[in-house]
Amino acid sequence: MARLLILGAGIAGQTAALHARRKLSRKHDVVVVSPNSKWNWIPSNIWVGVGYMKPEQVTFPLEPVYKKTGIVFHQAKAVSIHPEGDSTTSNPYVLIECTSQEKLGQKEKVTYDYLINATGPKLNFDATKGLGPRKNSLSVCTYSHADETFKHLSESIERMKKGENQTFLIGTGHGNCTCQGAAFEYLFNVEFILRKNNVRDKAKIIWISNESELGDFGMGGMFLKRGGYITHSRIFTESLYTERGIEWITQAHVKEVMEREIVYENLDGEEISIKKDFAMLLPPFSGVGLKAFDKNNNDITSQMFLPNGFMIVDGDYSKKPYEEWKPSDWPKTYQSPKYKNIFAAGIAFAPPHSISKPMTNPNGIPIFPTPPRTGMPSGVMARQIAYNIVDMINGKADEPKRKASMANMGAACIASAGAGFFKGTAASMTMYPIIPDFEKYPDSGRDLRYTSGEIGLAGHWIKHFLHIAFIYKAKANPLWVVVPE
Repeated sequence: MARLLILGAGIAGQTAALHARRKLSRKHDVVVVSPNSKWNWIPSNIWVGVGYMKPEQVTFPLEPVYKKTGIVFHQAKAVSIHPEGDSTTSNPYVLIECTSQEKLGQKEKVTYDYLINATGPKLNFDATKGLGPRKNSLSVCTYSHADETFKHLSESIERMKKGENQTFLIGTGHGNCTCQGAAFEYLFNVEFILRKNNVRDKAKIIWISNESELGDFGMGGMFLKRGGYITHSRIFTESLYTERGIEWITQAHVKEVMEREIVYENLDGEEISIKKDFAMLLPPFSGVGLKAFDKNNNDITSQMFLPNGFMIVDGDYSKKPYEEWKPSDWPKTYQSPKYKNIFAAGIAFAPPHSISKPMTNPNGIPIFPTPPRTGMPSGVMARQIAYNIVDMINGKADEPKRKASMANMGAACIASAGAGFFKGTAASMTMYPIIPDFEKYPDSGRDLRYTSGEIGLAGHWIKHFLHIAFIYKAKANPLWVVVPE
């Protein structure tokens, strides 16, 4: 009998757990550890933030799903990994701290034969002074954050209906934020809801981002096919912002968020302040803070994780110049080089370098997006990791054979630009590969046959359908496996 232990129940963790349980016989255990009792379809949190959906429409309880599928569930947070056991046992284990009300604070050892770290990120609001829902800005990173943000949005709309002007600041709250996607979607959904409430003329909407230019998206931008023409994502994005009357600030590191204004530094090193009435700013990500110890209780965290808390896997982490990096440097199997029975999926793995070009201002502040690795890529790599582990448990392989490098993986993204079945819109984008390859595609870095972008009402219908489909899949309902990652 073997035991697969999965830390985290987000897109990557849930995908790995369901596929592994489907493939493994019941003599083997699949165990999931998550501090949350509910699963959250995070891409739809932006709709909670504008009142298009309620929190209960983007969440469901995990325990019933695991009971029906035969997955063991611990509502707990992982504290430390002990890949060699300790003085009392030679079995590798993870120390967990329970978060359920019945066992709150209790610590337990959960042994494993194979481990997948799919914990996702820590929302590092503390990286920027005054950033976060408990301080001076709002968030849509969790469904509870988004619900609170909608309350503030509703208050602003009521003020505008009474004749007040409001300034909305939406974007990234730090120079090294990972992904602009959620902020981009929230920005345009706010603009849409203000028009719907006939108060758009009372609103000044400003986008602020650490991107070098609009359309970077943390992926160095891209050339795409649109209407039979080749267009850069900067032109595509600037056109959309201009059409919706949205101002933009790029190359910005938010230094401090105050009650009615923010201060940011730009790439020239200048400090600039902006007044605001409403601010939704995404935080940077870090690892969740897992520790690691050897059998003698020596701290080996630095051997398994980078200083930012993300797990080292089979990528090239040498510190060569950005210009010398190649797509082949990216991880392929997401296996720990030190412990071959440990893997990391989704945001939990450490990318070897940024996709967008690193830039630093004269004050030494880095201002560029770190690589996004959420959504579709997370699901694909989690499935491949699960299949590799299943093959090794069943004796069909002694090492991972299946690969899921982002340098050989395509991605599709539907970005909402206003939720409504008759007047809504969404930007539908595809790309291949995710990591640009200028040796294979010297003119654009990507295959233009599979890299495209369009915006329209059909995109909203697709995004709403995907919301339903992915929640259906995550609940392990009949024929869930036909829904792709």
